Amino acid sequence: MFFNRRQFNLVFTAAPLLSAPVLAQDAGFDKLAESFLEGLWKLDPDAAVNAGRFEFGPQVSLPSAARRGRLRVFLKQWLAEFERQPEAPLNTSQRMDRAMLIAKIQSDLWRLDSLREWSWSPAEHNPAGLLDLLLNTDYAPLPERLKTLRPRLVALPAYYRAAQASLAGDGGITREHSELAIQQAPGVLGVLDDIARRAAEAGQAAAFKAPLAQARAAVNGYVAHLKRLLPTARRSFRLGAELYEPKFAHDIQSARTARQTYDFAQQRREEVLASMQAQAAALWPSVIGSEAPPADRFALIGRVIAKLSERHVKREQFVDEIRAQIPVLEAWIRDHDLLTQDASKPLVVRETPEYERGVAGAGIEAPGPYRPQDRTYYNVTPLDGLSDAEAESSLREYNHWILQILNIHEAIPGHYTQLVYANRAPSKVKALFGNGAMVEGWAVYGERMMIESGYGASPEMTLMWGKWHLRSVTNTVLDYGVHVLGMSEADAIDLLTRQAFQTASEAKEKWRRVQLSSVQLTSYFSGYSEIFALREQLKSRPGFDLKRFHEQFLSYGSAPVRLIAAEMLKA
Repeated sequence: MFFNRRQFNLVFTAAPLLSAPVLAQDAGFDKLAESFLEGLWKLDPDAAVNAGRFEFGPQVSLPSAARRGRLRVFLKQWLAEFERQPEAPLNTSQRMDRAMLIAKIQSDLWRLDSLREWSWSPAEHNPAGLLDLLLNTDYAPLPERLKTLRPRLVALPAYYRAAQASLAGDGGITREHSELAIQQAPGVLGVLDDIARRAAEAGQAAAFKAPLAQARAAVNGYVAHLKRLLPTARRSFRLGAELYEPKFAHDIQSARTARQTYDFAQQRREEVLASMQAQAAALWPSVIGSEAPPADRFALIGRVIAKLSERHVKREQFVDEIRAQIPVLEAWIRDHDLLTQDASKPLVVRETPEYERGVAGAGIEAPGPYRPQDRTYYNVTPLDGLSDAEAESSLREYNHWILQILNIHEAIPGHYTQLVYANRAPSKVKALFGNGAMVEGWAVYGERMMIESGYGASPEMTLMWGKWHLRSVTNTVLDYGVHVLGMSEADAIDLLTRQAFQTASEAKEKWRRVQLSSVQLTSYFSGYSEIFALREQLKSRPGFDLKRFHEQFLSYGSAPVRLIAAEMLKA
């Protein structure tokens, strides 16, 4: 899965920066944090809209050098202020907020000045998500929403000019991210078509005709520019250790380094494979028959999984089957008293919007913390555009058992459930700047929680969960191996297919994903391993209650696991 946090593009107004030292003198920490957020929204209206502050919608973001310069000044000012704040007077939530704000600002500065993804990834510059959010979120009547997004539409030519100016013109872009931007362009045009349709519905077609024509020309011009740059694109998509280790530290915020996490994943991988070998050997007679099982571990496990994977839904029923499983999972959580759910926050399963396709097949898209009442979407990419062979490969990967585990991970009690709790956390900071390893780690932990509770109890489900869990572990091995150790495509595909029992289509998609992203794939195993270790520590204490553990853990919001663990282990 790939949780969609919506990309934060930044813009700067002519308004003066807030004076943090003055604010610190006449307000407490919560007021100080709130002042930082309000200052950030003024400089970064895209982030404000993503968070649910739609009044910032008319303000336009241009990915320019001036914008980056003003952001740098703002962040350095606030980093110094938060570092000056003493911890002693703060409560638990505030201490976490302080640590998260410092980490967020340090990460933003590092991304601006060291990672510089805005200069080598053309896909960073994609305005479609914000336009779609402003158009299709029911925060106001349609005519008002159209009025809000029109300035952004008018500014699209300037937006793409700034994007082109930001990209390294000396061949310093990556071919892979350039091709992704070109691939996603039809989706951007699709959003413009949607705006045209909705404007016509509201009787505003004439007012939008010229801006839409200029916007379409700007999108096509950007694509043409990228196609001209493609032959000279020579930057590697691989980060290398020099960038990978600090990015891991900023993004994951684990007590381990990236290399230590990679080594730990290799150890866990061996444990999972040993268990799966025993399970596959036990299933062999009933699944395969009287044929002698192979001596090779990977061949043994692979044959059993391959045969079981023949049981799957039809391609035209893929999205509908996912939709039908959600209430089943809700009932299981309720009947087994694993944690309290909020029936007032329904989950909407929908086909992934076209402009978001191309990185992962399924993912949760949650509302911002200022708009927790808005819909949470479970985006699922249908299999319509695949050949029969490609569709069959995908369906075998998401077979009868794995599809259920996918929905546990993405929806209940995974991402959707965790994010509902996160929006109730006692601070906006944790919801706004949530830790990806905690979010992904909880979803992986949720899979184990459900299996341990007896969900789908059968030898087949146990084996398939082992395969799915191996996937999380393998993600770390793959990501570090590719970006730091230089793993080749052939070795990556072998790791994913022969050694992790994934289908060819899944492996192909994962190889694409590891070229287009970095570190995020390690968040699953890193977060899970820390959550599981915390649970096992607390289980040794008298009076441990599983439901209470789940709800207490989630009550802290999307904070790094190490911060949550430090608080829970104090008791």
